[in-house]
Amino acid sequence: MVEAIGSIIAAAWDILLDSSPFVLFGFLAAGVIKAFIPDDAVSRHLGEKSAGAVIKASLLGIPLPLCSCSVLPTAISLRKQGAHKGASAAFLVSTPESGVDSIAITWALLDPVMTVARPIAAFITATVTGLAINALPDDEPGQQEPDSDSTDGQGAEEAGCGCSSTACGADTVGSDRKLTAAQRLRGGIAYAFDDLLSEIGGWLLIGLGIAGLITWLLPPDLFAGRIGGEFTSLLLMLLVGIPLYICATASTPIAAALVLKGLSPGAALVFLLAGPATNAATLTVVLKHWGRKATVAYLISIGVCSLVLGWILNRIYAASGIDITKWVQAGGEGEDGLFSIICSIGLLVLIVRSLLKKRSLSVT
Repeated sequence: MVEAIGSIIAAAWDILLDSSPFVLFGFLAAGVIKAFIPDDAVSRHLGEKSAGAVIKASLLGIPLPLCSCSVLPTAISLRKQGAHKGASAAFLVSTPESGVDSIAITWALLDPVMTVARPIAAFITATVTGLAINALPDDEPGQQEPDSDSTDGQGAEEAGCGCSSTACGADTVGSDRKLTAAQRLRGGIAYAFDDLLSEIGGWLLIGLGIAGLITWLLPPDLFAGRIGGEFTSLLLMLLVGIPLYICATASTPIAAALVLKGLSPGAALVFLLAGPATNAATLTVVLKHWGRKATVAYLISIGVCSLVLGWILNRIYAASGIDITKWVQAGGEGEDGLFSIICSIGLLVLIVRSLLKKRSLSVT
């Protein structure tokens, strides 16, 4: 038992060594974005029931540092401020499926093709979802609009996330136009390494632990010869991802571990798309604030797009001759220097610090 735990921890530590410099860079970039792109800049472009508004929402959501939990009150706030259902739903899809932090860790743990494919797939999935919801009637019986006094943090509380208003996307940085650039930058970095890290850090540790467990427990050829064909693996990852609450950053080490067990890159993409965007908590809030028909369109659009895009990605890998498994293995077998060790220890310290700070705030 002790030997098994040691092997799991060792595998998780190896993944952390590979990814920690990129994770820290991703959080730093997230802080810069938060500092200089005010949240209300998003809502000003999303009010029309048009393809253009949906495309804008999809594009705006891709780099933003909000995960599955924090995007909920932000999307509800956009609805309250006049964003149409389709545009706000597109934002709700693209934002948790991508982000500067998850793009950075994808580069570290997977390969350049997946790093490019992931945000493109998030944009396509979000756009299709938004357009599908736009095609529905504007008024639906029983649909509940968000109250004007309960936007910030409401969606997260309904989903059971329990995050603070700042961590859940309230515009605490950049809203004061009198702040200097240095003050905004300090505030953005504080947001990234306090609020955002406290929200994502725990899930990242869980993701690393699951990846370590997969590496130790599952046979190397699990998906290569034991679980059906290509469509079976695509569908399996969709079914696993839909109810699972996991943010884009935390899902990446799990996907990398599954790829090493023979999972196709397309199936890995399905998991990376479906998990952050379709968890049970998100669907509950979508049902309440967007309506039943929109929720069905939301779920079907993401499911169909994930499967189709996963199949297309497999064709791209096959045509190019790139073996993602060898790429991931090569990344994991590289010599980890002092810089990686320092980044890993520093990241763990920052995560523990942010979680302890969040706990102390919740107690008081």
